[in-house]
Amino acid sequence: MHVLVVNAGSSSLKVRLLGDADEVIGTVDLPADTSGFDVAELSAALDDWPRPQAVGHRFVHGGTQFSGPALIDDEVMEQLRAITPLAPLHQPKAIAGLEAIRQLLPDVPHVACFDTAFHTTLAPGAYTYAVPAQWRETYGIRRYGFHGLSHAYASARAADLAGRPVSELRTVVCHLGAGASLCAVAGGNSVDTTMGFTPLEGLVMATRSGTVDPNIVLWLQQQAGLSAQDVAKGLEREGGLIALSGSNDMRDVEAGVEKGDERSILALDTYVHRLISSIGSMIASAGGIDALVFTGGVGEHSPIIRERVAVALGWAGITVDGALNSQAHSDLEISSENATARTFVITAREDLQISGEVRSLLG
Repeated sequence: MHVLVVNAGSSSLKVRLLGDADEVIGTVDLPADTSGFDVAELSAALDDWPRPQAVGHRFVHGGTQFSGPALIDDEVMEQLRAITPLAPLHQPKAIAGLEAIRQLLPDVPHVACFDTAFHTTLAPGAYTYAVPAQWRETYGIRRYGFHGLSHAYASARAADLAGRPVSELRTVVCHLGAGASLCAVAGGNSVDTTMGFTPLEGLVMATRSGTVDPNIVLWLQQQAGLSAQDVAKGLEREGGLIALSGSNDMRDVEAGVEKGDERSILALDTYVHRLISSIGSMIASAGGIDALVFTGGVGEHSPIIRERVAVALGWAGITVDGALNSQAHSDLEISSENATARTFVITAREDLQISGEVRSLLG
């Protein structure tokens, strides 16, 4: 079975064709504008590739309705549209990408795969916010968690590299990219994660603040006179690394640290402090740790971040080999010989996770 994997982001449509053995046969990235995606350009790309037998679409949000992949029909389409208020930036783009591909491939099964689905195993105590019942029951206020496709893939891949079933491991996955989140995986299930009702909660990110005192939002509106739009912009697009260092790129931050730039030093220290304390929380939720996984652009390419985390978490049995860490490439164990918890660098491959879910659903 050839599976076409469609990943619609806020500014692009990434399309990958995977072959029978999940090898990449074709790839195309299309920009998006206010009118959507260029269907003609997409059609031209598909005409040059073997015809897929199924299509998997990444959706950031599945609400509480979807705990796994879903075969898309008219009823599912309506449910996907109904979830849009929970993910107003991402859901419309994913639906637009789905509609564009369905025009071109109307006679093959289309499957929706969800970033939130992996976290539907969270216990009520882990997903519930201590807010009024009306908010929770009427508006769906709860922790949903995100990056689930990446967390699911990385935890399973680390288990493969460790030579043990994922069901036997207590794993903390660090998905560190422009967006960043952690996930505690125990028995193969997500038991805790840092992102919550939205992807703003949790770690310091490229342009997102991560967790802040919620009363800051109220104070800025009530006392400083900022609008809701001003506050949202500051937290989502002008926060994180760019707020602290002037750049949203960790490579620039690390270069600044080497030059002694005070803003870069503060940015890195703040980023790492939140990361370390949050990993500690995930270890507690998992009941210990057997494997620590770094994935995503920063996780895969920043030896400095990995080293600082390992030094701080030596108490948990996490130590890394300096040479392996400095030269780490895709899917590599970087643990030192005396480590009691193993550390891995895993290439983020949501496309493989989506392909696997499509194949599983369709048999």
